[in-house]
Amino acid sequence: MSKLSEPLKAFINAAHARPNTTPAPRHIKSVYEKIAKDAGSKQVGMPAWLTASTAATMTMNSPQSLLQLYNLATSSNYSEGQDNRVRTAEMMREVGLKCIGLNGVPRTINSLGAFYGGLPQDVQSELQKRKPRSETDVARQLTQQTINDTLSRGNTLWDSIYRPFSDKLTSKLAQSHPDLPVFIIEGEYGALFSDPPSSDPNVPNIGRVLMSIVAVSVLRSQTGVGPQVVSHMFGLRKAFEDGTAEAEEEVQGGKWLATNDGGMWLLEQIDGIVAAIGQGQGTSFAPGFEAPKARL
Repeated sequence: MSKLSEPLKAFINAAHARPNTTPAPRHIKSVYEKIAKDAGSKQVGMPAWLTASTAATMTMNSPQSLLQLYNLATSSNYSEGQDNRVRTAEMMREVGLKCIGLNGVPRTINSLGAFYGGLPQDVQSELQKRKPRSETDVARQLTQQTINDTLSRGNTLWDSIYRPFSDKLTSKLAQSHPDLPVFIIEGEYGALFSDPPSSDPNVPNIGRVLMSIVAVSVLRSQTGVGPQVVSHMFGLRKAFEDGTAEAEEEVQGGKWLATNDGGMWLLEQIDGIVAAIGQGQGTSFAPGFEAPKARL
């Protein structure tokens, strides 16, 4: 295979193209600490604020900040005397995986790769591992044995979030492209956003409530997608209205986050993370090129 020329490689990595991940600001730990402290005063548990913070940090493409968040969440102030390092890492990895359907594959690759690399070796060794494309370990792999359950999970989650407009929305999406709702419902809501069965106690389900928190957090961090933020704010409320929230492990503070006051608080925390990691320049998701210098 022919090699890329040095000038081409240099231009790919030119500063104006912002080719690198976003570094962690020096004060990011204090930003996360403030969120955690404020969440505690409002009876919002760690699963909710950690999920929101992870999703926003993933969208900001800042793996270093993600590790700072992990260190805070597993510190003695929040571990309550328990060794929750593996479970916390698994939860953050699962949130990061679900972010694929909202902010794309590349940022998840960047962040989860660096996140894994920065974990203590004893935690790395305990994280769940599966052989790619293994026929005997198929948590999300689509096979004849899993396809019907996956499709069912996708449609159930879709209806729960968008009722009573789920069918209308499906038809509207199909006008844009007939395969658009097919991919969204089957590939994202079924295969990604919903949780496959797991018998591993260290692998937490994100669940219906936290999935809505993931969506709100990612979309708020992007900008430009206000209608989708509204949809998933309503989706969070519907989790408590239709009883799906009661069918899973309680998310402390989740019901309050579904209120007007709770929703405002959630968005404010996300805005704070974006402001901190973005160094006051806003989101890193799609800020556009800096003005490139003219090539001679």
